[in-house]
Amino acid sequence: MTSHPENVIITGFMATGKSTVGRRVAAMLRRPFVDMDAVIVERAGMPIPEIFRREGEGRFRELEAQLCRELGKETNLVVATGGGAMVSEANRRALADRGLAICLGCRFDALLERLGSGISRPMLSGDDLSRRTRELLAERQPSYREIPFHIETADKTPDQVAMEVVALASGGARACWVRGGDHAYPVLVGAGLHRHLGALLAVRGYSAKVAVVSNDTVGPLYAGRLIDALVASGFSPFEVRLPDGEAHKTLGNVAWLYDAFAENGLDRSGAVVALGGGVVTDMAGFAAATYMRGVSLVMVPTSLLAMVDASVGGKVAVDRPQGKNLVGAFYQPALVVAGTDTLATLPDVRRRSGLAEIIKAGIIADRELFAAYESGPAPDLAWAIERAIAVKIRVVERDPYERGERATLNLGHTFGHAIERLEAFRLDHGLAVSMGMVAAAHLGELMGLCSEKTRRRVEETLARHGLPVAYGRHSPADILDAMGTDKKRRGDRLRLVIPREIGRVSIEDDVPEAMILRALERIRP
Repeated sequence: MTSHPENVIITGFMATGKSTVGRRVAAMLRRPFVDMDAVIVERAGMPIPEIFRREGEGRFRELEAQLCRELGKETNLVVATGGGAMVSEANRRALADRGLAICLGCRFDALLERLGSGISRPMLSGDDLSRRTRELLAERQPSYREIPFHIETADKTPDQVAMEVVALASGGARACWVRGGDHAYPVLVGAGLHRHLGALLAVRGYSAKVAVVSNDTVGPLYAGRLIDALVASGFSPFEVRLPDGEAHKTLGNVAWLYDAFAENGLDRSGAVVALGGGVVTDMAGFAAATYMRGVSLVMVPTSLLAMVDASVGGKVAVDRPQGKNLVGAFYQPALVVAGTDTLATLPDVRRRSGLAEIIKAGIIADRELFAAYESGPAPDLAWAIERAIAVKIRVVERDPYERGERATLNLGHTFGHAIERLEAFRLDHGLAVSMGMVAAAHLGELMGLCSEKTRRRVEETLARHGLPVAYGRHSPADILDAMGTDKKRRGDRLRLVIPREIGRVSIEDDVPEAMILRALERIRP
Protein backbone atom coordinates (compact mmCIF):
# COMPACT_ATOMS: atom_id res chain seq x y z
CA MET A 1 0.00 0.00 0.00
CA THR A 2 2.10 2.86 -1.30
CA SER A 3 1.12 6.01 -3.10
CA HIS A 4 2.88 8.65 -5.15
CA PRO A 5 1.46 12.04 -6.11
CA GLU A 6 -0.84 11.80 -9.11
CA ASN A 7 0.43 15.20 -10.24
CA VAL A 8 3.25 17.48 -9.11
CA ILE A 9 2.09 21.11 -9.02
CA ILE A 10 4.75 23.84 -8.92
CA THR A 11 3.48 27.30 -8.05
CA GLY A 12 4.69 30.54 -6.51
CA PHE A 13 5.22 34.22 -7.26
CA MET A 14 6.46 35.33 -10.67
CA ALA A 15 10.19 34.93 -11.37
CA THR A 16 10.65 32.18 -8.78
CA GLY A 17 11.53 29.72 -11.56
CA LYS A 18 8.35 27.67 -11.85
CA SER A 19 8.57 26.84 -15.54
CA THR A 20 12.33 26.28 -15.58
CA VAL A 21 12.20 24.02 -12.53
CA GLY A 22 9.06 22.28 -13.78
CA ARG A 23 10.71 21.21 -17.02
CA ARG A 24 13.64 19.73 -15.11
CA VAL A 25 11.36 17.94 -12.67
CA ALA A 26 9.31 16.48 -15.51
CA ALA A 27 12.48 15.16 -17.15
CA MET A 28 13.72 13.63 -13.89
CA LEU A 29 10.35 11.98 -13.15
CA ARG A 30 9.73 11.10 -16.81
CA ARG A 31 6.34 12.77 -16.80
CA PRO A 32 4.67 15.14 -19.27
CA PHE A 33 5.16 18.83 -18.46
CA VAL A 34 2.40 21.45 -18.64
CA ASP A 35 3.17 25.17 -18.46
CA MET A 36 -0.23 26.68 -17.75
CA ASP A 37 0.64 30.15 -19.04
CA ALA A 38 1.92 28.67 -22.31
CA VAL A 39 -1.29 26.68 -22.77
CA ILE A 40 -3.42 29.78 -22.17
CA VAL A 41 -1.35 31.77 -24.66
CA GLU A 42 -1.79 29.03 -27.26
CA ARG A 43 -5.55 28.81 -26.72
CA ALA A 44 -6.06 32.58 -26.72
CA GLY A 45 -3.81 33.12 -29.71
CA MET A 46 -2.09 36.07 -28.08
CA PRO A 47 0.51 36.80 -25.37
CA ILE A 48 -0.68 37.26 -21.79
CA PRO A 49 -0.06 41.06 -21.72
CA GLU A 50 -2.27 41.29 -24.82
CA ILE A 51 -5.03 39.24 -23.13
CA PHE A 52 -4.93 41.67 -20.20
CA ARG A 53 -4.99 44.70 -22.55
CA ARG A 54 -7.77 43.51 -24.84
CA GLU A 55 -10.01 41.41 -22.59
CA GLY A 56 -8.97 42.29 -19.03
CA GLU A 57 -7.66 40.30 -16.10
CA GLY A 58 -11.08 38.77 -15.47
CA ARG A 59 -11.01 36.94 -18.79
CA PHE A 60 -7.49 35.68 -18.13
CA ARG A 61 -8.58 34.31 -14.74
CA GLU A 62 -11.52 32.54 -16.39
CA LEU A 63 -9.18 30.79 -18.82
CA GLU A 64 -6.88 29.92 -15.93
CA ALA A 65 -9.69 28.46 -13.79
CA GLN A 66 -10.96 26.36 -16.70
CA LEU A 67 -7.49 24.94 -17.25
CA CYS A 68 -7.10 24.18 -13.52
CA ARG A 69 -10.32 22.15 -13.61
CA GLU A 70 -9.13 20.23 -16.66
CA LEU A 71 -5.67 19.45 -15.26
CA GLY A 72 -7.15 18.41 -11.93
CA LYS A 73 -8.83 15.49 -13.70
CA GLU A 74 -5.59 14.25 -15.29
CA THR A 75 -2.76 12.23 -13.75
CA ASN A 76 1.00 11.75 -13.96
CA LEU A 77 1.71 15.37 -14.88
CA VAL A 78 4.17 18.01 -13.74
CA VAL A 79 2.36 21.36 -13.87
CA ALA A 80 3.82 24.86 -13.56
CA THR A 81 1.12 27.40 -12.74
CA GLY A 82 1.04 31.12 -13.28
CA GLY A 83 1.90 33.27 -10.27
CA GLY A 84 -1.73 34.02 -9.43
CA ALA A 85 -3.33 30.73 -10.39
CA MET A 86 -3.40 29.28 -6.87
CA VAL A 87 -4.70 32.46 -5.24
CA SER A 88 -8.19 31.15 -5.92
CA GLU A 89 -9.28 28.51 -3.42
CA ALA A 90 -11.25 26.73 -6.14
CA ASN A 91 -8.12 26.50 -8.29
CA ARG A 92 -6.05 25.26 -5.34
CA ARG A 93 -8.54 22.52 -4.64
CA ALA A 94 -8.85 21.54 -8.30
CA LEU A 95 -5.09 21.11 -8.67
CA ALA A 96 -3.82 20.16 -5.22
CA ASP A 97 -6.49 17.71 -4.07
CA ARG A 98 -5.02 15.05 -6.37
CA GLY A 99 -1.42 16.15 -6.36
CA LEU A 100 1.63 17.35 -4.50
CA ALA A 101 1.58 21.16 -4.49
CA ILE A 102 4.89 22.97 -3.93
CA CYS A 103 5.30 26.74 -3.71
CA LEU A 104 8.61 28.26 -4.78
CA GLY A 105 9.73 31.35 -2.91
CA CYS A 106 12.54 33.86 -3.37
CA ARG A 107 14.18 36.41 -1.10
CA PHE A 108 12.87 39.89 -2.01
CA ASP A 109 16.16 41.42 -3.19
CA ALA A 110 16.88 38.42 -5.42
CA LEU A 111 13.30 38.51 -6.69
CA LEU A 112 13.64 42.13 -7.81
CA GLU A 113 16.87 41.32 -9.62
CA ARG A 114 15.16 38.48 -11.50
CA LEU A 115 12.16 40.62 -12.43
CA GLY A 116 14.31 43.30 -14.08
CA SER A 117 12.11 46.00 -15.51
CA GLY A 118 8.88 44.02 -15.15
CA ILE A 119 7.72 45.40 -18.50
CA SER A 120 6.34 42.06 -19.76
CA ARG A 121 4.39 41.39 -16.56
CA PRO A 122 0.99 43.10 -16.60
CA MET A 123 0.44 42.66 -12.86
CA LEU A 124 3.53 44.81 -12.18
CA SER A 125 2.67 47.77 -14.39
CA GLY A 126 3.47 51.15 -12.85
CA ASP A 127 6.36 53.45 -12.06
CA ASP A 128 7.70 51.79 -8.90
CA LEU A 129 8.55 48.12 -9.52
CA SER A 130 9.76 47.53 -5.97
CA ARG A 131 6.63 48.97 -4.36
CA ARG A 132 4.24 47.17 -6.73
CA THR A 133 6.07 43.86 -6.30
CA ARG A 134 5.95 44.17 -2.52
CA GLU A 135 2.25 45.01 -2.58
CA LEU A 136 1.33 42.13 -4.90
CA LEU A 137 3.45 39.68 -2.94
CA ALA A 138 1.79 40.74 0.32
CA GLU A 139 -1.62 40.39 -1.32
CA ARG A 140 -0.91 36.84 -2.46
CA GLN A 141 1.01 35.67 0.59
CA PRO A 142 -2.05 34.39 2.54
CA SER A 143 -2.93 32.17 -0.43
CA TYR A 144 0.66 30.95 -0.77
CA ARG A 145 0.55 29.92 2.91
CA GLU A 146 -2.23 27.53 1.96
CA ILE A 147 0.24 25.61 -0.21
CA PRO A 148 1.65 22.93 2.08
CA PHE A 149 5.24 22.63 0.81
CA HIS A 150 7.65 25.53 0.20
CA ILE A 151 11.15 25.73 -1.29
CA GLU A 152 13.37 28.84 -1.19
CA THR A 153 15.11 29.40 -4.53
CA ALA A 154 17.19 32.58 -4.07
CA ASP A 155 20.64 31.03 -3.75
CA LYS A 156 20.05 27.78 -5.65
CA THR A 157 20.34 26.71 -9.25
CA PRO A 158 17.24 25.43 -11.06
CA ASP A 159 18.74 21.92 -10.93
CA GLN A 160 19.13 22.12 -7.15
CA VAL A 161 15.54 23.26 -6.73
CA ALA A 162 14.33 20.55 -9.10
CA MET A 163 16.16 17.91 -7.06
CA GLU A 164 14.39 19.12 -3.91
CA VAL A 165 11.03 18.87 -5.67
CA VAL A 166 11.83 15.35 -6.86
CA ALA A 167 12.94 14.39 -3.34
CA LEU A 168 9.58 15.51 -1.97
CA ALA A 169 7.71 13.61 -4.67
CA SER A 170 9.81 10.47 -4.23
CA GLY A 171 9.85 10.65 -0.43
CA GLY A 172 6.13 10.14 -0.10
CA ALA A 173 5.39 13.74 0.88
CA ARG A 174 1.79 14.18 1.96
CA ALA A 175 -0.20 17.01 3.51
CA CYS A 176 -3.29 17.04 5.69
CA TRP A 177 -5.00 20.13 7.10
CA VAL A 178 -6.46 20.47 10.57
CA ARG A 179 -9.28 22.99 10.39
CA GLY A 180 -11.32 23.98 13.41
CA GLY A 181 -12.92 27.30 14.29
CA ASP A 182 -10.66 30.15 13.20
CA HIS A 183 -7.45 28.11 13.37
CA ALA A 184 -6.05 25.88 10.63
CA TYR A 185 -2.65 24.30 10.19
CA PRO A 186 -1.03 21.76 7.86
CA VAL A 187 0.42 18.43 8.93
CA LEU A 188 3.22 17.51 6.52
CA VAL A 189 4.48 13.92 6.32
CA GLY A 190 7.38 12.58 4.26
CA ALA A 191 11.11 12.05 4.05
CA GLY A 192 13.54 14.96 3.93
CA LEU A 193 11.15 17.63 5.15
CA HIS A 194 13.47 19.19 7.73
CA ARG A 195 15.43 21.06 5.06
CA HIS A 196 12.25 22.97 4.19
CA LEU A 197 11.51 24.26 7.69
CA GLY A 198 13.12 27.65 7.12
CA ALA A 199 11.05 28.31 4.00
CA LEU A 200 7.91 27.09 5.77
CA LEU A 201 8.44 29.54 8.64
CA ALA A 202 9.51 32.41 6.39
CA VAL A 203 6.28 32.31 4.39
CA ARG A 204 4.39 32.55 7.70
CA GLY A 205 6.19 35.77 8.60
CA TYR A 206 8.00 34.83 11.81
CA SER A 207 10.81 36.99 13.16
CA ALA A 208 14.47 36.02 13.39
CA LYS A 209 14.35 34.39 16.84
CA VAL A 210 13.36 30.73 16.86
CA ALA A 211 13.79 28.37 19.81
CA VAL A 212 14.57 24.76 18.85
CA VAL A 213 13.67 22.59 21.83
CA SER A 214 15.04 19.05 21.74
CA ASN A 215 16.56 16.52 24.13
CA ASP A 216 19.90 14.84 24.76
CA THR A 217 19.09 11.94 22.42
CA VAL A 218 17.42 13.62 19.45
CA GLY A 219 19.35 16.88 19.52
CA PRO A 220 22.74 15.45 18.47
CA LEU A 221 21.06 13.59 15.58
CA TYR A 222 18.81 16.22 14.03
CA ALA A 223 19.06 19.67 15.63
CA GLY A 224 22.07 20.67 13.52
CA ARG A 225 20.36 20.16 10.16
CA LEU A 226 17.23 21.92 11.41
CA ILE A 227 19.23 24.91 12.59
CA ASP A 228 21.10 25.03 9.26
CA ALA A 229 17.76 25.14 7.41
CA LEU A 230 16.58 28.00 9.62
CA VAL A 231 19.80 29.99 9.23
CA ALA A 232 19.63 29.58 5.44
CA SER A 233 16.23 31.30 5.49
CA GLY A 234 17.46 34.23 7.58
CA PHE A 235 16.49 33.09 11.06
CA SER A 236 18.61 33.30 14.23
CA PRO A 237 17.77 30.02 15.97
CA PHE A 238 18.99 28.85 19.35
CA GLU A 239 18.79 25.33 20.73
CA VAL A 240 17.59 24.23 24.16
CA ARG A 241 18.13 20.59 25.14
CA LEU A 242 16.05 18.81 27.74
CA PRO A 243 17.01 15.60 29.51
CA ASP A 244 15.48 12.56 27.80
CA GLY A 245 12.63 10.57 29.29
CA GLU A 246 9.11 10.82 30.75
CA ALA A 247 10.54 11.22 34.25
CA HIS A 248 11.76 14.70 33.23
CA LYS A 249 8.36 15.94 32.01
CA THR A 250 7.99 18.30 34.95
CA LEU A 251 7.04 21.88 35.74
CA GLY A 252 10.61 22.47 36.89
CA ASN A 253 11.97 21.74 33.42
CA VAL A 254 9.28 23.89 31.83
CA ALA A 255 10.43 26.77 34.05
CA TRP A 256 13.95 26.14 32.78
CA LEU A 257 12.61 26.51 29.21
CA TYR A 258 11.04 29.86 30.12
CA ASP A 259 14.41 31.09 31.37
CA ALA A 260 16.17 29.94 28.18
CA PHE A 261 13.55 31.66 26.01
CA ALA A 262 13.89 34.93 27.89
CA GLU A 263 17.70 34.88 28.01
CA ASN A 264 17.85 34.39 24.21
CA GLY A 265 15.36 37.13 23.42
CA LEU A 266 12.43 35.06 22.17
CA ASP A 267 9.30 37.17 21.88
CA ARG A 268 5.79 36.72 20.49
CA SER A 269 6.94 37.39 16.93
CA GLY A 270 9.13 34.26 17.03
CA ALA A 271 8.32 30.59 17.38
CA VAL A 272 9.10 27.50 19.44
CA VAL A 273 10.08 24.45 17.39
CA ALA A 274 9.51 21.20 19.27
CA LEU A 275 11.97 18.63 17.86
CA GLY A 276 11.57 15.21 19.41
CA GLY A 277 9.15 12.59 20.64
CA GLY A 278 6.00 12.95 22.70
CA VAL A 279 7.76 14.13 25.85
CA VAL A 280 9.48 16.99 24.00
CA THR A 281 6.38 18.00 22.02
CA ASP A 282 4.29 17.99 25.22
CA MET A 283 6.79 20.03 27.24
CA ALA A 284 7.82 22.50 24.52
CA GLY A 285 4.16 22.89 23.58
CA PHE A 286 3.14 23.65 27.15
CA ALA A 287 6.00 26.15 27.46
CA ALA A 288 4.97 27.83 24.18
CA ALA A 289 1.34 28.01 25.31
CA THR A 290 2.23 29.78 28.55
CA TYR A 291 5.35 31.85 27.78
CA MET A 292 4.29 35.49 27.20
CA ARG A 293 0.72 34.14 27.19
CA GLY A 294 1.47 32.19 24.03
CA VAL A 295 4.06 32.13 21.25
CA SER A 296 3.73 30.24 17.99
CA LEU A 297 4.41 26.52 18.17
CA VAL A 298 5.82 24.31 15.41
CA MET A 299 5.84 20.56 15.97
CA VAL A 300 8.67 18.54 14.41
CA PRO A 301 8.01 15.03 15.76
CA THR A 302 10.82 12.49 15.40
CA SER A 303 9.17 9.37 16.83
CA LEU A 304 6.36 7.37 15.27
CA LEU A 305 4.24 7.87 18.39
CA ALA A 306 4.66 11.63 18.28
CA MET A 307 3.86 11.77 14.56
CA VAL A 308 0.53 10.00 14.84
CA ASP A 309 -0.54 11.23 18.26
CA ALA A 310 1.30 13.80 20.39
CA SER A 311 2.04 16.40 17.70
CA VAL A 312 -1.51 16.66 16.32
CA GLY A 313 -4.55 18.02 18.09
CA GLY A 314 -3.17 20.65 20.44
CA LYS A 315 -2.84 18.77 23.72
CA VAL A 316 0.25 19.92 25.64
CA ALA A 317 1.03 19.00 29.24
CA VAL A 318 3.42 17.92 31.99
CA ASP A 319 3.14 15.16 34.57
CA ARG A 320 2.63 15.36 38.31
CA PRO A 321 3.26 12.61 40.87
CA GLN A 322 -0.49 12.03 41.09
CA GLY A 323 -0.90 11.28 37.38
CA LYS A 324 0.19 11.74 33.80
CA ASN A 325 -0.50 15.01 31.93
CA LEU A 326 -2.40 16.49 34.86
CA VAL A 327 -1.20 20.05 34.15
CA GLY A 328 -1.69 21.17 30.59
CA ALA A 329 -3.62 23.09 27.97
CA PHE A 330 -5.17 22.90 24.54
CA TYR A 331 -2.81 24.87 22.28
CA GLN A 332 -2.84 24.33 18.54
CA PRO A 333 0.44 24.42 16.61
CA ALA A 334 0.97 26.62 13.59
CA LEU A 335 2.53 23.76 11.64
CA VAL A 336 3.47 20.08 12.01
CA VAL A 337 6.43 18.74 10.03
CA ALA A 338 6.83 14.96 10.34
CA GLY A 339 10.06 14.03 8.57
CA THR A 340 9.83 10.26 8.32
CA ASP A 341 13.58 9.79 7.74
CA THR A 342 14.03 10.21 11.52
CA LEU A 343 12.31 6.86 11.99
CA ALA A 344 15.41 5.10 10.65
CA THR A 345 17.20 5.77 13.96
CA LEU A 346 14.21 4.85 16.13
CA PRO A 347 14.85 2.01 18.63
CA ASP A 348 12.63 -1.01 18.07
CA VAL A 349 10.69 -0.47 21.29
CA ARG A 350 9.81 3.09 20.20
CA ARG A 351 8.78 1.86 16.76
CA ARG A 352 6.43 -0.70 18.31
CA SER A 353 5.12 1.96 20.67
CA GLY A 354 4.08 4.07 17.70
CA LEU A 355 2.53 1.10 15.93
CA ALA A 356 0.16 0.69 18.89
CA GLU A 357 -1.24 4.17 18.20
CA ILE A 358 -1.58 3.46 14.47
CA ILE A 359 -3.48 0.23 15.16
CA LYS A 360 -5.56 2.14 17.71
CA ALA A 361 -6.61 4.58 14.98
CA GLY A 362 -7.75 1.63 12.86
CA ILE A 363 -9.82 0.20 15.71
CA ILE A 364 -11.44 3.58 16.32
CA ALA A 365 -12.41 4.59 12.80
CA ASP A 366 -10.45 3.03 9.91
CA ARG A 367 -11.19 -0.59 9.05
CA GLU A 368 -8.82 -0.55 6.05
CA LEU A 369 -5.92 0.64 8.20
CA PHE A 370 -6.57 -2.06 10.79
CA ALA A 371 -6.90 -4.75 8.11
CA ALA A 372 -3.52 -3.75 6.68
CA TYR A 373 -1.90 -4.71 9.98
CA GLU A 374 -4.17 -7.65 10.71
CA SER A 375 -3.00 -9.67 7.72
CA GLY A 376 -0.26 -9.54 5.12
CA PRO A 377 3.00 -7.59 5.28
CA ALA A 378 3.11 -4.30 7.16
CA PRO A 379 1.90 -1.47 4.88
CA ASP A 380 3.93 1.48 3.65
CA LEU A 381 4.65 3.48 6.81
CA ALA A 382 4.03 6.93 5.31
CA TRP A 383 0.62 5.69 4.13
CA ALA A 384 -0.17 4.31 7.59
CA ILE A 385 0.94 7.52 9.31
CA GLU A 386 -1.26 9.57 7.00
CA ARG A 387 -4.29 7.33 7.66
CA ALA A 388 -3.77 7.41 11.44
CA ILE A 389 -3.37 11.19 11.44
CA ALA A 390 -6.51 11.52 9.30
CA VAL A 391 -8.52 9.64 11.94
CA LYS A 392 -7.31 11.99 14.63
CA ILE A 393 -7.89 15.08 12.52
CA ARG A 394 -11.52 14.15 11.79
CA VAL A 395 -12.24 13.73 15.48
CA VAL A 396 -10.27 16.78 16.65
CA GLU A 397 -11.97 19.07 14.13
CA ARG A 398 -15.38 18.08 15.48
CA ASP A 399 -14.39 18.23 19.16
CA PRO A 400 -11.22 20.31 19.70
CA TYR A 401 -11.55 20.57 23.51
CA GLU A 402 -12.56 16.98 24.34
CA ARG A 403 -16.12 17.70 25.37
CA GLY A 404 -17.46 14.58 23.74
CA GLU A 405 -16.31 12.60 20.72
CA ARG A 406 -12.59 13.38 21.16
CA ALA A 407 -12.55 11.08 24.19
CA THR A 408 -12.75 8.16 21.74
CA LEU A 409 -9.08 8.82 20.93
CA ASN A 410 -8.32 7.66 24.47
CA LEU A 411 -9.04 4.02 23.65
CA GLY A 412 -6.73 2.04 25.97
CA HIS A 413 -5.37 5.17 27.63
CA THR A 414 -7.20 5.08 30.97
CA PHE A 415 -5.87 1.58 31.62
CA GLY A 416 -2.53 2.41 29.98
CA HIS A 417 -1.88 5.58 31.99
CA ALA A 418 -2.54 3.67 35.21
CA ILE A 419 -0.01 1.02 34.20
CA GLU A 420 2.50 3.72 33.27
CA ARG A 421 2.07 5.32 36.68
CA LEU A 422 2.58 2.00 38.46
CA GLU A 423 5.74 1.50 36.40
CA ALA A 424 7.00 4.98 37.44
CA PHE A 425 6.74 6.08 33.77
CA ARG A 426 9.58 3.77 32.76
CA LEU A 427 7.32 1.86 30.34
CA ASP A 428 6.87 3.23 26.82
CA HIS A 429 3.49 4.87 26.40
CA GLY A 430 2.43 2.85 23.34
CA LEU A 431 3.20 -0.45 25.06
CA ALA A 432 0.99 0.54 27.98
CA VAL A 433 -1.77 1.62 25.58
CA SER A 434 -1.52 -1.77 23.83
CA MET A 435 -2.25 -3.55 27.10
CA GLY A 436 -4.97 -1.01 27.82
CA MET A 437 -6.70 -1.68 24.49
CA VAL A 438 -6.77 -5.40 25.23
CA ALA A 439 -8.25 -4.69 28.66
CA ALA A 440 -10.85 -2.41 27.05
CA ALA A 441 -11.75 -5.14 24.55
CA HIS A 442 -12.16 -7.70 27.36
CA LEU A 443 -14.31 -5.19 29.24
CA GLY A 444 -16.46 -4.69 26.16
CA GLU A 445 -16.89 -8.44 25.82
CA LEU A 446 -17.90 -8.76 29.48
CA MET A 447 -20.42 -5.94 29.08
CA GLY A 448 -21.92 -7.48 25.94
CA LEU A 449 -20.78 -4.54 23.80
CA CYS A 450 -18.01 -6.29 21.91
CA SER A 451 -18.00 -9.78 20.42
CA GLU A 452 -15.40 -12.36 21.29
CA LYS A 453 -14.31 -12.30 17.64
CA THR A 454 -13.63 -8.55 17.73
CA ARG A 455 -11.73 -8.87 21.02
CA ARG A 456 -9.60 -11.65 19.55
CA ARG A 457 -8.89 -9.61 16.40
CA VAL A 458 -7.66 -6.69 18.52
CA GLU A 459 -5.52 -8.92 20.73
CA GLU A 460 -4.04 -11.02 17.94
CA THR A 461 -3.20 -8.04 15.71
CA LEU A 462 -1.35 -6.26 18.51
CA ALA A 463 0.55 -9.44 19.38
CA ARG A 464 1.38 -10.00 15.70
CA HIS A 465 3.37 -6.78 15.72
CA GLY A 466 5.28 -7.50 18.89
CA LEU A 467 3.06 -5.47 21.21
CA PRO A 468 2.24 -6.65 24.76
CA VAL A 469 -1.27 -7.96 25.37
CA ALA A 470 -0.87 -9.04 29.00
CA TYR A 471 0.22 -7.41 32.27
CA GLY A 472 0.91 -9.01 35.64
CA ARG A 473 3.45 -6.92 37.55
CA HIS A 474 0.71 -5.27 39.60
CA SER A 475 -2.69 -6.56 40.66
CA PRO A 476 -6.00 -5.53 39.08
CA ALA A 477 -6.84 -3.73 42.34
CA ASP A 478 -3.62 -1.71 42.12
CA ILE A 479 -4.37 -0.77 38.51
CA LEU A 480 -7.93 0.27 39.38
CA ASP A 481 -6.61 2.39 42.24
CA ALA A 482 -4.08 4.06 39.90
CA MET A 483 -6.91 4.86 37.50
CA GLY A 484 -8.43 7.07 40.20
CA THR A 485 -6.59 10.25 39.16
CA ASP A 486 -7.07 9.81 35.42
CA LYS A 487 -8.23 12.97 33.63
CA LYS A 488 -11.09 11.05 32.00
CA ARG A 489 -12.77 10.58 35.41
CA ARG A 490 -16.09 12.38 35.80
CA GLY A 491 -16.91 12.82 39.48
CA ASP A 492 -16.72 9.35 41.02
CA ARG A 493 -17.01 7.61 37.63
CA LEU A 494 -14.42 6.69 35.04
CA ARG A 495 -15.02 7.31 31.35
CA LEU A 496 -13.89 4.26 29.42
CA VAL A 497 -13.69 3.82 25.66
CA ILE A 498 -14.88 0.42 24.47
CA PRO A 499 -14.34 -1.13 21.01
CA ARG A 500 -17.74 -2.21 19.66
CA GLU A 501 -16.35 -3.55 16.39
CA ILE A 502 -13.36 -2.73 14.23
CA GLY A 503 -13.86 0.86 13.13
CA ARG A 504 -16.38 1.78 15.85
CA VAL A 505 -16.00 2.54 19.55
CA SER A 506 -18.23 3.99 22.27
CA ILE A 507 -17.71 5.99 25.45
CA GLU A 508 -19.11 4.36 28.57
CA ASP A 509 -19.57 6.49 31.69
CA ASP A 510 -21.01 4.08 34.23
CA VAL A 511 -18.96 0.89 34.34
CA PRO A 512 -19.08 -1.11 37.59
CA GLU A 513 -15.69 -1.46 39.28
CA ALA A 514 -16.25 -5.19 39.63
CA MET A 515 -16.48 -5.45 35.83
CA ILE A 516 -13.26 -3.47 35.42
CA LEU A 517 -11.47 -5.78 37.84
CA ARG A 518 -12.69 -8.83 35.90
CA ALA A 519 -11.38 -7.36 32.64
CA LEU A 520 -8.00 -6.64 34.23
CA GLU A 521 -7.87 -10.16 35.62
CA ARG A 522 -8.25 -11.46 32.06
CA ILE A 523 -5.08 -9.73 30.87
CA ARG A 524 -2.91 -11.27 33.57
CA PRO A 525 -0.38 -13.66 31.99
